Amino acid sequence: LAVLLPLAAPLVATLPTSPVPIAARATPHEPVFFSWDAGAVTSFPIHSSCNATQRRQIEAGLNEAVELARHAKAHILRWGNESEIYRKYFGNRPTMEAVGAYDVIVNGDKANVLFRCDNPDGNCALEGWGGHWRGANATSETVICDRSYTTRRWLVSMCSQGYTVAGSETNTFWASDLMHRLYHVPAVGQGWVDHFADGYDEVIALAKSNGTESTHDSEALQYFALEAYAFDIAAPGVGCAGESHGPDQGHDTGSASAPASTSTSSSSSGSGSGATTTPTDSPSATIDVPPNCHTHEGGQL
Repeated sequence: LAVLLPLAAPLVATLPTSPVPIAARATPHEPVFFSWDAGAVTSFPIHSSCNATQRRQIEAGLNEAVELARHAKAHILRWGNESEIYRKYFGNRPTMEAVGAYDVIVNGDKANVLFRCDNPDGNCALEGWGGHWRGANATSETVICDRSYTTRRWLVSMCSQGYTVAGSETNTFWASDLMHRLYHVPAVGQGWVDHFADGYDEVIALAKSNGTESTHDSEALQYFALEAYAFDIAAPGVGCAGESHGPDQGHDTGSASAPASTSTSSSSSGSGSGATTTPTDSPSATIDVPPNCHTHEGGQL
């Protein structure tokens, strides 16, 4: 043992006698907390021009639009294109596009969407208009007119009061009306959801043709969501599909001759700035409508 001790001494001597300074080993810093969705907007913004009662109704309507879209998505994820309702409105198209179209309403960021009540373009003065997308005046904005508060219904009343999916307008309910309006906004419709069919009969014909448009057709998405909700939720296992009463379902009164913008007006409490046409713009009294287009409430083609 005495012989081994001298051999061990040099080995011990080579060990460091003091720890390496912290700065030499690593740069000290506070823990970094990273939030990948920082700044996300999860509720649809409503303009200050909407008074308390208008705001409550629009918020409730948007909540129902999300509910309607969420169930439509869930129905597709459960049944795929084995669902008779799915095939009725989308033919044999793959399900992914329709699922995405509903999911963007449910889970998409809502920062670039704004609902307002002050009628900045004057279109609420036009007979029969319940609201409109502002189009080129402000692509992220939708105006809700007074008519909506007296005519729209809530999903709890679905399949009552004579309502049927085929025989009633898609804008009967706040939920489907606002779904339609959301798809006009680029942040939601993304320039992809559009109008390829007008009314129930054309939607069914589009699905039967098995073209590529049905799963991103605005009306087909509304009709499917309504019928799936009616059959699964409102009147389980029965629904209220009904029969078509004519080719022109789904829109409030609107006219292709309506100007895109008129004089600015204000209603409700408060107002806010928004893009409007300049004084040099002269809205035409008439516009040429391409044969594959139709006019929506709000004068939008």
